[in-house]
Amino acid sequence: MPGRKLEQAFASPVVGVDEAGRGPLAGPVVAAAVILPDRGVPRGLDDSKKLSAATRERLHDRLRACARVGVGIVEPAEIDQLNIYWATMKAMTLAVEALAADGGCAPGHVLVDGNRLPRWTFAATPIVGGDAKSVSIAAASIIAKHTRDQIMIAAAELHPHYGWHSNKGYGCAVHLAALREHGPTPLHRRSFAPVAQAELPFPDLERPNRTRFVAEGGG
Repeated sequence: MPGRKLEQAFASPVVGVDEAGRGPLAGPVVAAAVILPDRGVPRGLDDSKKLSAATRERLHDRLRACARVGVGIVEPAEIDQLNIYWATMKAMTLAVEALAADGGCAPGHVLVDGNRLPRWTFAATPIVGGDAKSVSIAAASIIAKHTRDQIMIAAAELHPHYGWHSNKGYGCAVHLAALREHGPTPLHRRSFAPVAQAELPFPDLERPNRTRFVAEGGG
């Protein structure tokens, strides 16, 4: 389980940052930045991927009540313009900026899940596997994942063919089949190969002229 050892090594307030939604074919990439209180931190914080949806929702609500939280969202059209890497970096930056603006003070240090950092002025450290090591990053992973899941569940009401209630925009068989049958929506990332391929025109194949072949064959 993640702990606070990393947080204790840096100047406070320490911010944990994580993202959700780099891999899906549809929907935004969402990042969260979290400063946990000294006391009253919910039990059970962990890498969001290890938690059930119900547990994530419960912890999300408790974190929203006790912690300082910032969220950054980059929509599919901008993902296509920037590419998913830079869109993720922007979402992280927006999340930390939102947190700083809401709290009225700059972070002392930012712990970011992964091996890269955005181009920003904040003191920061990338932590590979950070959501399993830092409780602040774990909290951010829960906020980001639950926020994005709710966005995709709402989007599924408008675009019911793609199975977003369950797959959240990832390229599972149901989603890919719907892409082939119905084509992309405005929420699809057109720079991602399966979506780009779904937009390609499929020319009608002409049926061979059997009469001409028979004649040429000396019928």
